[in-house]
Amino acid sequence: MTPTLKKIASNETLPSQADVVVIGGGIIGACASYFLAKQGYSVALIEKGLVGAEQSSRNWGWCRQQNRDARELPTSGLSMRLWDEMTEDLGQDLGFRRCGLRYATDDPQQLAEWDSWREVAKQFNVNTRMLSAKEANEMIPANGRTWLGGVHSMDDGKGEPAIAAPMIAEGARRYGATIHQQCAARGMDITNGKVEAVITEKGTIRTQRVLCAAGAWASTFCSHHGIRFPQASVRQTAFRSKPIENIGEAIYTSGVALTRRLDGSYTVALSGTALLEFTPQGIRFAKEFMPMFMKRIKAVQVNLGSSFFKGPEAINRWKNTGPSPMEAMRILNPDPHGKNIKQTLHAVRSLFPALKDIEIAESWGSYVDCTPDAVPVMSAVDSLEGFYLAAGCSGHGFGLGPGLAKVAADLVVNNTPLIDATPFNLSRLNDGSKIEVGAI
Repeated sequence: MTPTLKKIASNETLPSQADVVVIGGGIIGACASYFLAKQGYSVALIEKGLVGAEQSSRNWGWCRQQNRDARELPTSGLSMRLWDEMTEDLGQDLGFRRCGLRYATDDPQQLAEWDSWREVAKQFNVNTRMLSAKEANEMIPANGRTWLGGVHSMDDGKGEPAIAAPMIAEGARRYGATIHQQCAARGMDITNGKVEAVITEKGTIRTQRVLCAAGAWASTFCSHHGIRFPQASVRQTAFRSKPIENIGEAIYTSGVALTRRLDGSYTVALSGTALLEFTPQGIRFAKEFMPMFMKRIKAVQVNLGSSFFKGPEAINRWKNTGPSPMEAMRILNPDPHGKNIKQTLHAVRSLFPALKDIEIAESWGSYVDCTPDAVPVMSAVDSLEGFYLAAGCSGHGFGLGPGLAKVAADLVVNNTPLIDATPFNLSRLNDGSKIEVGAI
């Protein structure tokens, strides 16, 4: 099953040239197209399936600064501001609300980690406070669980994954960008180490600047051109309920996480769990990812699934003149994990008596693309002039999307980014530097 998604139209004619070609119509690609087009650059946004159809519509919708890795915090602050600014500029409701996020746990280690993060919060003036056991249990009352404490991040909030990327892409089109769905980028025309064009299944676009925001497909596309981008995806499952009583806008517990949607339903998922599938790409980058998996092994299950044989992490070989793996799988749409859904439904009904009658409207699986240190890559690719990478968001892409995309867009046109982009450079993953695994 696929999650609800706002559909938008494609431009009928593929341009013969563009100042910038953006590959990938998720939240990063849509926002980058918007920022570039608003500055007056001609932009072609290329999407193999539908804008927003993969991870950008399958996430929780959280837009947060709380518990971010210090390397991401400048971007998260920028993103919060840009969510507000885009909503005003577009004159459209993206579902963004500074509703505050509420966390509660009965795990002393987790509580200690949240408490220690306050020192990071102070450095970046994040408006957050620890909750006592009494406050946590009053703020998030649960049946059969007594919280040891929690966190309330007052200025954080949520967006609406079903509509955000498509509506922002429409905003880019309003400023002159063109949008091309069902149009896979097969590769690039490269001369003397410089990008000259993007070759799509529907024709060639001459350009000297390409931003690859292809999500879980980014490493495969890079590899096609001999570019090494360590990336692995973990599989997650979530469901959307039918509209039901409001028990809070955005809640995280050590059992489940819930996000209230505009229609009165909830996005619900188990907290802090994921499924890692053995794949050729995963094996290739196993050494780089070992520190992360050792740190988070309790939250990661491992198996061998169909992604070993097909999809972005399988063995993929193709020519620019023929069909690509992206055309064979227009939308990365794994089945939801049945056992996970049952556990989630049982947990939410058990924890929250007000939701004892909650019903599933739709459920879905997704692949969250990660880097070895769980910090995104927003970077020029040194080995190929004119090629830029914006991927590896590690489950943080929706909330950080506007800020990350603004950084990427500035890099593409040689503007000085509003924040220091050094922590997001691709080179850190390939130059032998020690991997410092970021916060979740």
